Amino acid sequence: MKKIPELLSPVFDFTSLTAAINAGCNAVYFGIKELNMRITAKNFKLNEIKKVVDICHKNNIKAYLTLNTIIYDSELKKLKKIINEAKKAKIDAIICWDFSVINEARKKGIPIHISTQSSVSNSESARFYKKLGAERIVLARELSLEQIKKIKKEVKIDIECFIHGAMCVSVSGRCFTSQFLFGKSANRGDCIQPCRRSYLVKDEEGCELKLENNYVLSPKDLCTLAFIDKLIEAGIDSFKIEGRARSPEYVSVVTKCYRDAIDAYFKNKLINELKKELIKKLKTVYNRDFSSGFYMGKPINEFTGSESKATRKKTFIGIVKNYYKNIKVAEIKIQSHSIKLNDILMFQGPTTGVYEQKIDSMEINHKKVNSVEKGNEVGIKVKNIVRKNDRVFLIKKIFKH
Repeated sequence: MKKIPELLSPVFDFTSLTAAINAGCNAVYFGIKELNMRITAKNFKLNEIKKVVDICHKNNIKAYLTLNTIIYDSELKKLKKIINEAKKAKIDAIICWDFSVINEARKKGIPIHISTQSSVSNSESARFYKKLGAERIVLARELSLEQIKKIKKEVKIDIECFIHGAMCVSVSGRCFTSQFLFGKSANRGDCIQPCRRSYLVKDEEGCELKLENNYVLSPKDLCTLAFIDKLIEAGIDSFKIEGRARSPEYVSVVTKCYRDAIDAYFKNKLINELKKELIKKLKTVYNRDFSSGFYMGKPINEFTGSESKATRKKTFIGIVKNYYKNIKVAEIKIQSHSIKLNDILMFQGPTTGVYEQKIDSMEINHKKVNSVEKGNEVGIKVKNIVRKNDRVFLIKKIFKH
């Protein structure tokens, strides 16, 4: 019988954490404000680790802490402090690859997951890390599905692979372009993504190379939903979604789509029509077009611009001032733009997570209205519980020309 893979979601604040849990993840991974590969993302504070883990464990979700950058001698004291806090919080594993982190985690008896930054691409490397005490390896993104199967067959260790999200033009994120051009090291989690810019290719004599796509260093996003059944059948233990620098609705939509796909597979209901429907939903949130990555062979000419190709956009409109549970009404202060009946609203908050619904009914001073302008407070019927201070967004389709 095939094993149901773990669905691992990225989180960076309590809103995205709730969104991931509500969408059906089995585990989350997160960083704190130092020593992780998404240092420019929001991230959690050191004293919030316990709260994150407690929320996860209360919901039967595993929590993994990322400490996956290069560590310097001046940071060893800080590293020990972080790992001590993680141990107290009962973290389920630490994602790492620097030997100082591996060594310290082993001392504390915390399970180790080897980061994709280590570029494990063969069974011998996997065996080495297993002997070192690793319970899981996040394989290099540059492997084909056949290569992944071979490693899984040769070495009895949990295998984790990325299934969705941004891809790096370099090998598993080991890029020096940001460091050389701007002094911001990708290997310290500080990449400012110069690869996402357009470039003019010119030789010493001033001759220019005309290219079909000026974004010659900017890969499309990985999307495996079209062949997710093949990844399940390959025996991959954990399916990882990239996206700790994206939005709570990205976490919600992507997690839910892959949850639905995995569940449908094990019910023998993962048909092509469902795959197409789920891929369409994936396109509603931030993406740079989709690619199959290296799974089916080397991605050739799979480059795209830096702008999002999402089919929907959100615009901030206001804050929930109050929620009346008995009548299921949210009182919203409209701080920008206007809204009308049948518009789609998105609510986001640390406890609410991400919730969307169409406006079916609105009232001002107990009188029904069809539209509301900026500056007004309005009561809106909501089907789910929302909370005071939740942020409210207007969702609109983007029409491509």
